[in-house]
Amino acid sequence: MPTSPSAPTSSPRRDRRADLIVTLVALALAVWVTSGLWRDPNGRAITVNSSDQALFEWLLAFGGHTVSHAQNPFFTYLINVPDGVNLAVNTSITVYAVAFAPLTYLIGPPATFLVVLTLNLAATAVAWYWLLSRYLVRSRLAAALGGLFIGFSPGMVSHANAHLNWTAGWLVPLLIWRLFALRRPGHWLRDGVLLGLLVAVAFSIAAEGLFFTALALGVFVAVWALHPANRAEARAVLPSFLRGLAVTAVVAGALLAYPLWLHFAGPQRFHGTGFDAVIHSEDVAAYAAYPRRSLAGEAGFGTSLAPNPTEENSFFGLPLLVLAVGCFVLLWRGGDPRRRSTLWALGVLGVAFTALSFGPVAKVDGRRTDLPMPFDLLGHLPVVNAALPARLALVVTPVIGLLLAYAVDQLRRRPPRRAAVVAWAVGFAVALVPLFPTPLLTIQREPIPRFITSGVWRQYVSPGGTLTPAPLALDVYPDGQRWQAYALANRQGEFAIPSGFFLGPGGPEGRGRIGPVPRPFGALLDQAARTGLPPIVTEGTHEEVQADLAHWRIETVVLADEMHGAKWPVDEEAVRRTLTMLLGEPQRVEDVWLWRVRQD
Repeated sequence: MPTSPSAPTSSPRRDRRADLIVTLVALALAVWVTSGLWRDPNGRAITVNSSDQALFEWLLAFGGHTVSHAQNPFFTYLINVPDGVNLAVNTSITVYAVAFAPLTYLIGPPATFLVVLTLNLAATAVAWYWLLSRYLVRSRLAAALGGLFIGFSPGMVSHANAHLNWTAGWLVPLLIWRLFALRRPGHWLRDGVLLGLLVAVAFSIAAEGLFFTALALGVFVAVWALHPANRAEARAVLPSFLRGLAVTAVVAGALLAYPLWLHFAGPQRFHGTGFDAVIHSEDVAAYAAYPRRSLAGEAGFGTSLAPNPTEENSFFGLPLLVLAVGCFVLLWRGGDPRRRSTLWALGVLGVAFTALSFGPVAKVDGRRTDLPMPFDLLGHLPVVNAALPARLALVVTPVIGLLLAYAVDQLRRRPPRRAAVVAWAVGFAVALVPLFPTPLLTIQREPIPRFITSGVWRQYVSPGGTLTPAPLALDVYPDGQRWQAYALANRQGEFAIPSGFFLGPGGPEGRGRIGPVPRPFGALLDQAARTGLPPIVTEGTHEEVQADLAHWRIETVVLADEMHGAKWPVDEEAVRRTLTMLLGEPQRVEDVWLWRVRQD
């Protein structure tokens, strides 16, 4: 790599001990952050993002089901009947679903979700530590500091609120490692194949993260290669590097041909997302703010500058920003031309992605300005228009982590005066201690009805037939997909559901939206669930509802005694009264209210 250190001077035994300590610390921190779920993996959910947790649990169950039943993992008709869902344009975590299928069948989707989330956090810190310690710094302490900071940074802890894709940050150091391996002459074929395989895996776990990583590496490599100190080396390795990239493109393209076709040309595709790029952009003040799930946040210094608690992508705090600048100055003053070229590339990368994260227009402390930002020029491009600009701030985290590691490494190799050492130690403590993560908030989740867990549902739905929960499954009502995930993971068979939590077409100007375009039946149940007020039902209402039931081919409507609302409480009694007006008196089966639907 461009900044590889000289041969390490410590003993192998001491290094192995350091590796073990860092791994155990990373695992302990990961368990600490997720400890609220470990209390009862099948009975608790993440408070601020229970809908995404339900989605990823469903994806794990569905992925395992596709393996055992030889079905298509990238498209399904089990949700959003009758149109189906293109999972290639959704976050399908296909590799995780397949790799953890045995565990999903053994312990269930919720517990498997928790295992993957915990391993993601720990593996991210360990992978960055490994890259730093093997290629970038001599000091294991410096590598540990950098790796643990990146692995448990505010952005990673924020996305630990149920995002199995964004917490898979361990992919990034591996991609960096394999990319720079392409410089080696004579190994371009093997290295290209390895990188191609890794790209395919990364796409199948976190496609948006892979895109950001590719952009960041492109900027870094270009700036680094054009620096006068590196031009000769860049010209020398360019042929091997390009040949390796070509092999990477062929291998990744072959493995991803079908999902890429589905993504860009398949059914139920869409262009861009339905998310507002201005809302989902990083506030300028957020960089100096503290995250909610941190010691500073617990002390009352947290803010609401993020669009939601899962998107605190910067939130470094002012002391860390000052420390990062101080580390840059320290390294610049003590660096030779090659070290300065790396710092220059890191600086350009950090500034560029900070500016891009501000979105189309700048926001300062919650107030929109008229000042246009660079993303306004790029946000209309294909692929870029599907990205949330706020998440570009996640690229800044490794930049800061690298600066911290480089600075500690230099301070240990060339210790300054005692007073300066104390000052640096205090600076690191003041900057990092307030960011120490606190556990994710969790709640008791509504139980899956015995009607589902006992398998009684099979008496009321034909094989592959359509059952719908009430209200219809959506991001705000995730129980229907949780029920389906339970049935799939416990090999009870298949039932389809209308609607669901997914991204699909139907948004403004051909863009995507969450869930399908609403239909009258779903809207009536949603109104009753949210407001507690059953709607006025007319003859026309009955006709619209019957048309919807026929469209979805619904055989059975089920209302549990307790339904989960991810954003607001569900008024089950109002939903039951609404369904009774629309469909007649229900049956009581096990612990649910049930309506049989006659299909003519």
